[in-house]
Amino acid sequence: MIEIPESLTLAKQLTDTVKGKKIAEVETGHTKHSFAWYTDDPQEYAGKLQGKTVGEIHGIGSMVEMEAEDYRFTVGDGTNIRYFEKGEKLPERYQMRITFEDESSLICTVQMYGSMFLFRSGEYDNFYYLVAKEKPMPGTEGFDYPYFQSLREELSGKLSAKAMLATEQRIPGLGNGVLQDILLEAGIHPKQKIGSLREVDWKRLYTAVSNVLREMTEKGGRDTEKNLFGQAGGYRTKLSKKTLGGPCPYCGNPIQKTAYLGGTVYFCSQCQRA
Repeated sequence: MIEIPESLTLAKQLTDTVKGKKIAEVETGHTKHSFAWYTDDPQEYAGKLQGKTVGEIHGIGSMVEMEAEDYRFTVGDGTNIRYFEKGEKLPERYQMRITFEDESSLICTVQMYGSMFLFRSGEYDNFYYLVAKEKPMPGTEGFDYPYFQSLREELSGKLSAKAMLATEQRIPGLGNGVLQDILLEAGIHPKQKIGSLREVDWKRLYTAVSNVLREMTEKGGRDTEKNLFGQAGGYRTKLSKKTLGGPCPYCGNPIQKTAYLGGTVYFCSQCQRA
């Protein structure tokens, strides 16, 4: 799933690979999928995009936005986007294809659900998109410690650490996936109530959010996710399905998991006490 490290990695790779290329052909709905979401009629994408030149590309929370002159093509969480050089065999099943004049292609494939939105700049009012555009992203100047403190001040102390960080778009693009290593680094259990955190705990959590996301991004995303070329990211997750049952990197205790708030959380019972 696309979260902050993946959106930034994909944006950089797309910039290096397709920026400046002219779109020659667009195909939507190649393989039908009940939970592949588009804006308006996807059959109109070709007429809107063909002949356009790719401009700036940005990672925005859990989305990747590609400019195509007056249009914006935005891929959301749940959609895999892959690059294929001229002559490379394309997958048999996919939801969308963008082919350039040099015959290279971008292929979008939806897993359980995913979005491929196309709209003119300034004409899209999706809540998640607007929030992701407006709020500062970790690692940027606006995401400083006073801003992080302001997030806490708006909330009930009964909210858990996971709920605070990864729900309601408080920090767009920070989801259940990257949450795991952040909370391990901070020494905070996913179920711990934020009202019980001392100032020193809150500062440690802010540092963990900033440092872990920076490292994940610098290493090209997590090893549980794939990049633009279908390769796993270079960041080795400490807490994930890959490390379940293995030793905690800090204390050696077995890594555990439990279901919580609609997803699975991984934790070390020694380093992270509820």
